Amino acid sequence: MTNKMNSEQPLGSVIQGSLTEGLEVRLHPDISVEDMRVGKFLIVQGMRSRFFCMLTDVALGAANARIIANPPSWEDTFLRDVLAGSGTYGTINLAPMLMFTPETEESFSPTNGKSTNPFLPSVTGLASFVPQTSTTMELLPVKTIPSHFSQVYDASVDDFRRVFGWEDDPQRRNFSIGKPLDMDVPVCIDLNRFVERSNGVFGKSGTGKSFLTRLLLAGVIRKNAAVNLIFDMHSEYGWEAVAEGKNVNTVKGLKQLFPSKVEVYTLDPESTKRRGVRDAQELYLSYEQIEVEDIKLCSRDLGLSDAALDNANILYSEYRKSWIVQLLNMTNEEIEMFCEEKRGHKGSIMALQRKLMRMDNLKYMRAVCPQNYIDKIVQCLEAGKNVVIEFGSQSNMLSYMLVTNMITRRIHEHYVKKADRFLQSKNPCDRPTPLMITIEEAHRFLDPAIVQSTIFGTIARELRKYFVTLLVVDQRPSGIDNEVMSQIGTRITALLNDEKDIDAIFTGVSGGGGLRSVLAKLDSKQQALILGHAVPMPVVVRTRPYDATFYQEIGEPAWEEKPDAEVFAAAELAKADLGF
Repeated sequence: MTNKMNSEQPLGSVIQGSLTEGLEVRLHPDISVEDMRVGKFLIVQGMRSRFFCMLTDVALGAANARIIANPPSWEDTFLRDVLAGSGTYGTINLAPMLMFTPETEESFSPTNGKSTNPFLPSVTGLASFVPQTSTTMELLPVKTIPSHFSQVYDASVDDFRRVFGWEDDPQRRNFSIGKPLDMDVPVCIDLNRFVERSNGVFGKSGTGKSFLTRLLLAGVIRKNAAVNLIFDMHSEYGWEAVAEGKNVNTVKGLKQLFPSKVEVYTLDPESTKRRGVRDAQELYLSYEQIEVEDIKLCSRDLGLSDAALDNANILYSEYRKSWIVQLLNMTNEEIEMFCEEKRGHKGSIMALQRKLMRMDNLKYMRAVCPQNYIDKIVQCLEAGKNVVIEFGSQSNMLSYMLVTNMITRRIHEHYVKKADRFLQSKNPCDRPTPLMITIEEAHRFLDPAIVQSTIFGTIARELRKYFVTLLVVDQRPSGIDNEVMSQIGTRITALLNDEKDIDAIFTGVSGGGGLRSVLAKLDSKQQALILGHAVPMPVVVRTRPYDATFYQEIGEPAWEEKPDAEVFAAAELAKADLGF
């Protein structure tokens, strides 16, 4: 027996199946069941059509129940070899994802002259039939299944290129996100389609969500597919971040790879200086920029009741932008007088005042700002610059939800006006540059209880109506509203164990049942299931390493590695300046 597998050697025959349940394939005797991996990409060659499939399950079978009742001894290798392939065999389940039926035989050209049917392999197998051009091959959704005993083959490099394209395709903005589990060929996502809809990166803690997100953002920036606004809660995207693993290593941030395309704003300048971040700009927000909708999103973290929020609306109606400053300066007597005149509730307003005093401890909050920093961010985005907002020591959930909501709501308003202007003028010069907003802990913003009233729920439901989409990063997709999950265009998912989270990933996905086992069997590191709008069919990949090779391939031509000693000296100098 041999375990050798390649695209020219049939692996097995289709023995039964259905369009809804998938195909069952019996492996040939010389193919080891141990070489079959869940998530593998395989080809089924029908009489007229070619089917691109994903392996979803592996099983063992026996031709006779007596073999199972009386199995050979573990020492009897001869009998085991005799039974293998005839009495005992392996089966795999395949989920057909795409199919291709050539209109004419000229669509495929036999290179060895041994067959006239372009879909009946010759002695040397499928590799003998190479399409004249991959761009003429139209892949369609599966509407039928192959006939009995159709042969199953390993996917070749050409098959991957036909389905997923290649990174240097001049007609598309393709970006290599990784490689198949058992091949050394890039799997690309179409970034033009990726930024058309909101997307998600999911996985339990420690599976590399941040690395996946950093890969995607680097690809979008490198290919100029969209401009990015990144709310960097844990300071992982703008500058150096600690790599996962036993050794204490760091990986480069987006500002280091794209110094001319990325601007870093910080809510905690001292922390940013200590980390050695260069050219970071300070970001401050004022109480006058906070509206009741911003407070409502943070009501859980502030401990506000519905009554307190109702009274906040009364205060806003009276004082408008200065409502928080007025409230924080009110005495008990002034609150009582206000309630008598405006029919407010004294206890609720006093509780609101007490809870909002927590905001005095936020380093970035000011009664009045010397300039409008949100306008500066908008100007950067308008100029095609990608913006990373670092939180530093202000990475608590209250700060993250407050700042993210305040900035996003105003930028969305700006984009709505720009989109309306473009729709009115039809002038290509007025067309807004697509904006992708990255948020972490996304279930806090997209919880079913509040999603209808948050700006993030609005953006997710709008698709790309106003040229704004989300990239949500989360370890609890089950906490995200089902309607929002159904609108997520592309889902890049690392390992998940919780059944509710796995169910959430396949919300709105037809045929998701067969992929559940694929997702549950991923490795805990550097593997992901990709499905949705930006890829032609679901695929499992070993994610692309985020290392020095990647820096050189993806970074700007002027990018240069700064010596570690120089970085260390700069960090030490910053500490000395701050008295550390």
